[in-house]
Amino acid sequence: MATECGRYHIVLNGEIYNHLELRSALPHQPWRGHSDTETLLACLLQWGAERTLKATVGMFAFALFDIVERRLILARDRFGEKPLYYGYAGDTFVFASELKPLHVAPGFDATIDRAALARYMHYSYVPAPYSIHASMRKLAAASWIELTPALVAARSLPEPRPYWSALDVAMAGDRQPLDLDDSEAVIMLEHLLGDAVKGQMMSDVPLGAFLSGGIDSSTVVALMQAQSTRPVQTFSISFQEVEYDESAQARLVARHLRTDHTELKVRAEDALELVPRIPSIYDEPFADSSQLPTFLLAQLARHRVTVALTGDGGDELFGGYNRYFLGSRVWSFLSLVPRELRRGVAYGLRALSPATWDRLAALVRPITPSRYRVRMAGDKIHKVAGVLGCRNGEELYRRLVSQSWLEPLVLGSGSENLASEWSWPPMSNLTHQMMLLDVITYLRDDILTKVDRAAMAVSLETRVPMLDHRVFEFAWRMPMRMKVRDGEGKWLLRQLLYRHVPRPLVERSKMGFGVPLDTWLRGRLRDWAEHLLSESRLQSEGYLDAGVVRRRWNEHLTARRNWQSPLWNVLMFEAWLEARR
Repeated sequence: MATECGRYHIVLNGEIYNHLELRSALPHQPWRGHSDTETLLACLLQWGAERTLKATVGMFAFALFDIVERRLILARDRFGEKPLYYGYAGDTFVFASELKPLHVAPGFDATIDRAALARYMHYSYVPAPYSIHASMRKLAAASWIELTPALVAARSLPEPRPYWSALDVAMAGDRQPLDLDDSEAVIMLEHLLGDAVKGQMMSDVPLGAFLSGGIDSSTVVALMQAQSTRPVQTFSISFQEVEYDESAQARLVARHLRTDHTELKVRAEDALELVPRIPSIYDEPFADSSQLPTFLLAQLARHRVTVALTGDGGDELFGGYNRYFLGSRVWSFLSLVPRELRRGVAYGLRALSPATWDRLAALVRPITPSRYRVRMAGDKIHKVAGVLGCRNGEELYRRLVSQSWLEPLVLGSGSENLASEWSWPPMSNLTHQMMLLDVITYLRDDILTKVDRAAMAVSLETRVPMLDHRVFEFAWRMPMRMKVRDGEGKWLLRQLLYRHVPRPLVERSKMGFGVPLDTWLRGRLRDWAEHLLSESRLQSEGYLDAGVVRRRWNEHLTARRNWQSPLWNVLMFEAWLEARR
């Protein structure tokens, strides 16, 4: 969109939820239409980038160009829901929401950044500001840049300027939490999250929601239905494999809330047929295997709606992951035990193979409370063994969230030690530290990337009410007892949900959104994987240590170990490489 005079041009990807409020703050502006793009353009011209970005509620990436002064502004939303790549192709500054269009720019340098590749192998995603190509960068969330003719002449990149900081918000809330009783906190959360849901339900196209039957998505759907005069359209998928299937819970919640519910039974073949498309959907290597069901869910929803709300963010804001409420407890115990003794226990745990531990877990499963039942018990026990020798809580967290053995696989990366990848926040407790780091790393570069790319591949727009920055700021002013209580996470969010949905309908152990990747790799995906993991292929490419990869692959095939997650990292990189040929 251009201004009437033609001097300023803007490109907007996303949605400005509060654009009507922003219009009311510009009473003398002569409006030509009703779009949020026009609103954003007017605010930028009257207020400038910094003030406009701070006033804006939304998910977006945009570019504003001043033809007269030849200045370009690029900006991204607070949590990085929408992507933005930029860099130089030859002497030309280029930018886009995807890498694909940049590949065809004259002078584009497709050299793989081995430091970025090492980070990808470590985390299963390429973290901002890196991209898989050394010549390109991802604009960091909650920041903007201004490109001037002088910078272009020098072929220099502008320094990103943050306009909001999750770290600053979290630190302030940690220092001065709100003093509310339980009922006051629930009422305030319902007001704030309800407003966020209401703002994101504004749409001139069909709208619905993803519903897994878990706490987060059920809360969002409950608040949507409470504000709608018609049944909300909800969507879930079910699996043939019972241990991965959440559809029964979603069905119960949908029935209670009286939503218009659509469910798709996914066959293994449906997910397997999708695997070759993954590289083009995600644009650069990305290895969260829940990308498969996420795409299928988005595809299902797109048949009936154009916009879908999700429950993402609830775990990171309200303490939902098991590592949050177990981490502090585990480290409190571990820190009392001499490190050498802990190493001895770890050796004992590793003496039994993961398969043996799985068989033992199956024997005691009938007498184990449901909240303590876990999938792949053997691999989790071996993972616990891997953290017993940790020196402190920071090292414990780093080991829990990374595939550390994959990091040295990258030949010539010069980045074998990623210990300084991000700073450990000086907060009052380990749980809050883990939650915050998940927000600024895993949530931004994994969860939001996974959902956005899958949805955009089928032209579905997803919106995330939990990540309204006002909800985030409130959540971080809640003391830990409002998040983790009696050994259970998301306490405050649960109390809100129980106002709308009976507790028994949503009380279950956390499942995640996974697929039986371990058995698929030994079965229907084996030939595909063998092709990509060929030793001669790996050696000729020169990116990865072929010997280490083949040893792990053989251990997986013989069921000595379940290496599904790290092998998926390697496979997604290799599939991405092959798609580029």
